[in-house]
Amino acid sequence: MTAFKEGDPTTISRLYGRSVGKKLRTYQQGLVDNLLPKIAVPAEGPVTSEVLFGDQRPLHFEIGFGGGEHLAYRADLLPDHGFIGAEPFVNGVAQALTHVADQRLANIRIHHGDALEVLTRVPDDGLTMLYLLHPDPWPKARHAKRRMMNDGPVRMFADKLKPGGEFRFGTDHAVYLRHALMVMQRHTDVFEWVVEKPSDWQVRPSGWPETRYEHKARTVYGHEVWYFRFRRK
Repeated sequence: MTAFKEGDPTTISRLYGRSVGKKLRTYQQGLVDNLLPKIAVPAEGPVTSEVLFGDQRPLHFEIGFGGGEHLAYRADLLPDHGFIGAEPFVNGVAQALTHVADQRLANIRIHHGDALEVLTRVPDDGLTMLYLLHPDPWPKARHAKRRMMNDGPVRMFADKLKPGGEFRFGTDHAVYLRHALMVMQRHTDVFEWVVEKPSDWQVRPSGWPETRYEHKARTVYGHEVWYFRFRRK
């Protein structure tokens, strides 16, 4: 995750957490070497549907896609939409590339690195949907500034989403849940919480698949999982 200087939603000071795990299998390494350069988000310039896909299709952005299961599911569900996934962890990138190759998904572009660096290059009002699912909770109070759900990033999310666009946030961490809701309460001028009853955030919405991470959190660790939808005003 990226830390922000107070009051500046675009300041990127460093990337927290590991970026490399166990050694990639031969097939995965081949995808990183050969497929990733073909579908990588350009290193410079504006990030738009026209640049990435050559047309004006709706654009989705997933921050920290883990193994890419949600990203691939949504891209397969909406083949006429464009999807950007950003993930600093190379093993997650390799897993996502496996989904892209096996499912022949032509509507995904991947950034191996910090999501906010790419998000700053998306024009304002450029996104239809933005996803932040199970981000690092950084549960200790002294690490709260490292959480993605903070005022600077949330302001940026609002800027990049078009009016009526949707920000989806999910977590299984109670401390992060309380922190995130506190932050979102400070941004009711730009975000409307799409909720009418408790089941709206306690039950997974349609079109929101269960990932392996979520399944493990629920079945192995006994965690509750919460699902939030916020609409850009």
